[in-house]
Amino acid sequence: MNFQDQLNFKLKAAMREKNKVALESLRAIKSGILLLQTQSGAKENPDDSEITKLLQKLVKQRKESASIFRKQGRVDLAEPEEAQIEVISQFLPEQLSVEEVEKVIYEVIHSVGATSMKEMGKVMGMVNKNLAGKADGKLIAEIVRKHLS
Repeated sequence: MNFQDQLNFKLKAAMREKNKVALESLRAIKSGILLLQTQSGAKENPDDSEITKLLQKLVKQRKESASIFRKQGRVDLAEPEEAQIEVISQFLPEQLSVEEVEKVIYEVIHSVGATSMKEMGKVMGMVNKNLAGKADGKLIAEIVRKHLS
């Protein structure tokens, strides 16, 4: 079962269960995929890496919204955003722990021979390629800065 079939199956299940949060989340994913497909020069069916990037983007948007709502004391608006994060995260690869991310970063830094912040871009590029979809970009950047400073 490919990703879009799986998405359609979950969408139908959410409709049957009348689960508004899941329905909104799954429709946002489907809408994002349709936008990917209609971009100029896009493939008819996006590959897994493109879908993973889309899902990460959707999760990031919702995390930012939820944190803004919480800072403003609007828990009533933050909770649905956080619930959508959980629904969308089901489709993402399992996230690595901080220790596992640090290990990968440490290996990349040593393989590249990076010693200063000037080489952060090179390290970030390789780490992001190795950890595509498996770790949050902010976490990766934070750990790389810590190791290179």
